[in-house]
Amino acid sequence: MVESNAMPEHPTVQAKHPRGLYTLFFTEMWERFSYYGMRALLVLFMIDQVANGGMGMTDATATAIYGIYTAAVYIVALPGGWIADRLIGMQRSIWYGGIIIMLGHFTLAIPATWSFYLGLLFVVLGTGMLKPTVSSVVGELYPEGGARRDAGFTIFYMGINLGAFLGPLVCSFLGEQINWHYGFAAAGVGMFFGLLQFRLTRRHLGEAGLRPPHANPDPVRQQAFARKSWTVIGALLAGLFGFVALALNGTFVLDPQVIARSATYVIVGMVALFFLHIFTLGGLTTDEKKRTVVIIVLFCAAALFWAGFEQSGSSLNIFAFDHTDRSFLGGLFPAGVHPAGFYQSLNAMFIIALAPLYAWFWIALARRMMEPSLPVKFGLGLIVMGFGFLTMYFGAKVVLAGNQALPWWLISTYLLHTMGELTLSPVGLSATTKLAPKNYKSQMMGIWFVGAALGNLVAGLLAGEATAGEGIAEMPAVYMQIFLTSAGGGLLLILLMKPIKSLMAGVR
Repeated sequence: MVESNAMPEHPTVQAKHPRGLYTLFFTEMWERFSYYGMRALLVLFMIDQVANGGMGMTDATATAIYGIYTAAVYIVALPGGWIADRLIGMQRSIWYGGIIIMLGHFTLAIPATWSFYLGLLFVVLGTGMLKPTVSSVVGELYPEGGARRDAGFTIFYMGINLGAFLGPLVCSFLGEQINWHYGFAAAGVGMFFGLLQFRLTRRHLGEAGLRPPHANPDPVRQQAFARKSWTVIGALLAGLFGFVALALNGTFVLDPQVIARSATYVIVGMVALFFLHIFTLGGLTTDEKKRTVVIIVLFCAAALFWAGFEQSGSSLNIFAFDHTDRSFLGGLFPAGVHPAGFYQSLNAMFIIALAPLYAWFWIALARRMMEPSLPVKFGLGLIVMGFGFLTMYFGAKVVLAGNQALPWWLISTYLLHTMGELTLSPVGLSATTKLAPKNYKSQMMGIWFVGAALGNLVAGLLAGEATAGEGIAEMPAVYMQIFLTSAGGGLLLILLMKPIKSLMAGVR
């Protein structure tokens, strides 16, 4: 996303960007290519018939697994960032994380049940190491801050969205038109290219992110700390892989829907205990307590937003696969229809097109003293996203009447969802950094990502409800429920604008 159009802070600031920016641009582009390319296939592969090379799962089971997987990516980013900060540094975290991601995609390319779950686990662990670190290294390339740093992040975010746009196109074509496992392999090849160029151009990063920023300055103590830490990490990983092996061996049976529901309750409980702890024992000032209340509101709103937005890879993907007329341009493809996963590229395409317009629009409103407040932006984001599901409500009605839906239903929905994302997500990230108590800034950013994880879990469960039973009989009701909940939540935030602003204690 575009962060700022501010003028440089000092006339001697360099005009050119450091060469290391392009190392990170292509690393993240290929990583997002692999992540979103595989994600476009995931649910469709799980629900496809075994005779067609799929896994033959029910929609509810597949979407629950999808929710657990996408939530785990956010959760594991917390320990992944800790390992980079305390043990190996961010550059090594990017390198080793990318290797694990690549192994995960190539493992998914093996046509076996065990390889599917093991591959997902590898992708989660690798993304947890790479995702929280690569953006931090971009920041370290610009120690002077200012407009050049903002422009650097703008270029970097274009790389993210370029990868997210291309990945589903390539992987969906190979996976849906030829063989599912070719699509997974293509994601692995993409990550390989990212690793290759990172290795060849890593020298351009210099010292940025090379050393652990929070390592003990005493080498002897740091080595002792590292030994203990790796022992604990190794034990936890051994336990995790052992647990997965026993489950795959049939020692016990896991129900993904039960796991997703249980994880939802666990996350809500952990977040509640965290906020209770810092309110009672965190030593917060009165203003910090007020601002923390606002963070709680943002956490709930973000979880609600992502619970709807993340239908893109689950129920909306199923809608594209089973109920959308994909014969448009069908003559260009072997099966006579374009792949359903192509629609997963729309969000990235709309972000590339609209992000500069949004940045200009907020600045133009601010110059005229008309910029909406934080709760209003959040509210508008929820409402706009909700209207995407109102669109899908009518699209599902078309299908229930016995017709295939035209692509425009999904295209319109993804456009509205992207507009909601651009209104809410960048604002939420920025506001959390400003509102966080001085001694809890990193932890509050972690809470923001935990909100996204919670939303992903709920999204998987809602998608299971939407696609339960015969056909799409439940879809209209679930989509209307999401519309009413998100739009109602957004309206409530707007109505509570004044009390929320008063709790922000001067933060804009």
